[in-house]
Amino acid sequence: MAWFMLAIAGVLEIVWAFSMKKSAGFTLPGPTLVTVVAAAASFALLSVSMRALPLGTAYTIWTGIGAVGAFAIGVAVLGEAATPGRLIAAALIISGIVVMKLSEG
Repeated sequence: MAWFMLAIAGVLEIVWAFSMKKSAGFTLPGPTLVTVVAAAASFALLSVSMRALPLGTAYTIWTGIGAVGAFAIGVAVLGEAATPGRLIAAALIISGIVVMKLSEG
């Protein structure tokens, strides 16, 4: 259950990052509300998942899901560049997450 909550927390991190971008500096109420609610839920689920998971593993996976997911949404939805360097960076984040999980004690 902790892994499921961590995965949902990571997805919510993507949601709040995207809605923060769409909030235009917190000037639009709808995206601002989504940002606040998604961020609070993401932090809450991360906190609950940390009851059963090591800090380093949980936090690395949570931030990795958020970082790579936000990058993917930026490319797919916002038309941001998918340059070779950015793709390599995303691949390195994913490989770091895999190594962190496999190295869990």
